[in-house]
Amino acid sequence: MRYQIRHALVQYGADTILEDVNFEIRDSEKIALIGRNGCGKTTLLKLINGDIHMNNLDSDEECGITMAGRQRIGFLHQISFPDGALSVEEEIRKAFAPVFACEARMKEIEEQLQSVQDNVLLQEYDSLQKQMEALRGYTWRQDMEILFQRFGFALTDLERPIGSFSGGQQTKVAFIKLLLSRPDIMLLDEPTNHLDLPTIEWLEGYLKNYDKSVVIVSHDRMFLDRIIDVTYEIEYHRIRRYPGNYTAFLEQKESALAKQEKDYEAQQKEIRRLTEWIEKWKNTPTKVAAARSKRMAIEHMVKIEKPRRFDTRSFHALFQPRIESYTEVLTAKKLAIGYTRELSRVSFTLRRGERLAVIGENGIGKSTLLKTLTGMVNPLGGTFSFGPNVEWGYFDQQAAVAGEVDPEQTVLENFWEAYPRLLREDVRGALGSFLFSQEEVEKKMGQLSGGERVRLALCKMFQTRPNLLILDEPTNHMDIIGKETLERMLAAFSGTVLFVSHDRYFIRQIATGILEFEGTEVIQYPYAYEDYLQEKEKRAVRLGGNAGAGGSSGTGEGKRASGDGTPTIADVFDKKTYYTPGKIKSRLTRQLEKYERQLEESEQHMAELKLQMMDPALASDYEKLMELQNQLDTEEQNQESLLERMMETETALEELDV
Repeated sequence: MRYQIRHALVQYGADTILEDVNFEIRDSEKIALIGRNGCGKTTLLKLINGDIHMNNLDSDEECGITMAGRQRIGFLHQISFPDGALSVEEEIRKAFAPVFACEARMKEIEEQLQSVQDNVLLQEYDSLQKQMEALRGYTWRQDMEILFQRFGFALTDLERPIGSFSGGQQTKVAFIKLLLSRPDIMLLDEPTNHLDLPTIEWLEGYLKNYDKSVVIVSHDRMFLDRIIDVTYEIEYHRIRRYPGNYTAFLEQKESALAKQEKDYEAQQKEIRRLTEWIEKWKNTPTKVAAARSKRMAIEHMVKIEKPRRFDTRSFHALFQPRIESYTEVLTAKKLAIGYTRELSRVSFTLRRGERLAVIGENGIGKSTLLKTLTGMVNPLGGTFSFGPNVEWGYFDQQAAVAGEVDPEQTVLENFWEAYPRLLREDVRGALGSFLFSQEEVEKKMGQLSGGERVRLALCKMFQTRPNLLILDEPTNHMDIIGKETLERMLAAFSGTVLFVSHDRYFIRQIATGILEFEGTEVIQYPYAYEDYLQEKEKRAVRLGGNAGAGGSSGTGEGKRASGDGTPTIADVFDKKTYYTPGKIKSRLTRQLEKYERQLEESEQHMAELKLQMMDPALASDYEKLMELQNQLDTEEQNQESLLERMMETETALEELDV
């Protein structure tokens, strides 16, 4: 166990945020923290990081925080760098301070060894070499450059001042620093924000194979399903641990709730039966002892708490368009999009009832396309046209969350300003359907969270009842319940939807077609997301390679590390390269030989560990024996992993020979 919190209470003023929290991080677990917006997920991350403290430390309860040795904790959250004049490379190099300290000491020892041979210095030098290998000190620049480009930057950006980047870009730089520093416990708060699909898929592979602990707050359900080993849910200020990923959590929670309801009803029935018996016979002399016994039985029962249903409060504005559009809703022909230079040239057709997802890497023109269609950006060439009777509504999450508003204006005033002809009760009814009810409508705009601003912007857009929804990242800042609600709304919507999203689960649930920006090409696929992935795989095979299929192979699974079993940055960096079958077979053969060598080395190491455990001198040294047993367990897990990878590689080779 790396880290443990026992019976923690966290309060802000008189408000209880977390109550009786028991939380632990074991070995290399990948842990998800889930719950509604505002339930305390980020607060718990701050508690783990030491930014805040428990409120009941001075109480008589058995509470506190325990760590196994010194654990380096790294926390990714919104950040502003103190010295904006530093170049990006200078900022990132701070993550390699231990590497540079090792290098400096090794140089000192090398100079000393030129004049004198000292076994102590030689041992220290050998230890420093091992430390450098563990820190990946010999490849730090390569790792930095690969990771920097993986996050969508050009190498020339390393020379730019950190202050010249946007807030989202600075968060990416902070993320790069965190990954390169390789902490023992990595805390990630919404890590997929600001990332495009290829980068999210690469990150999945990296985190899954990360050999230390990761705690993640995320509303990306597919991301959680592919990475997570353990799920903690915060609900009604309490926290509960569920083994498995997000889907496993949902199944266990529903099952546990059903059992609790059944046990609660059974216990209440028994209490009623005993109480009725007592009331009937309590005044009968011959039944006094029995009545007392039954009363004591009720008092000594371990009472089962009445189960509370899931907190599923969400907006519920199911609406239909004011009028119906014609079949051809939108047509674009060689539409050149961009600001001062052309980013992409797009051709596609959108028909009534379709829900077209626009996907691709960041900075390639997806949001610019939507802004061009809505008249916010002028086209640089080509044409586009809306069909007859098309009434569109546009949602821009960036404007919704970060747009300029009067911070003193209330929610009611802000909505009424957009629709001044509506009656007060109609305004309150519209806002109430998006969870702005009673005193919530008097909340100041400056006090709204990102999720609340998104809800308000959606409420204002839906009020016009358009038949074409143009949505730019509508699920950003939404919790999972909010996303599921929006999915149901869009699935029931009889109009047409064009949307940009990096949320693969949302795309899978909603999209009837895909418009993919890939390199210089923009391709329209008339398929749902799963069928699109299959078509991409077939296309990759036709091209003779294993290029990433938009998510089916880009997660990094199957790309394992050498040496200590930990992936290097380069191991999981998914380059879009095309191979001939001969090259693939050669690569797989080399990979299989490497796994066989590693398995042989592991067996030798296990034999050495077993010999050490048989040493009579250690018979009473339980601490040393436990340490050796832990090493044996780790080596056994390593062998199981190696055997699994060998089987996968052998299967791949057999398929090539078919």
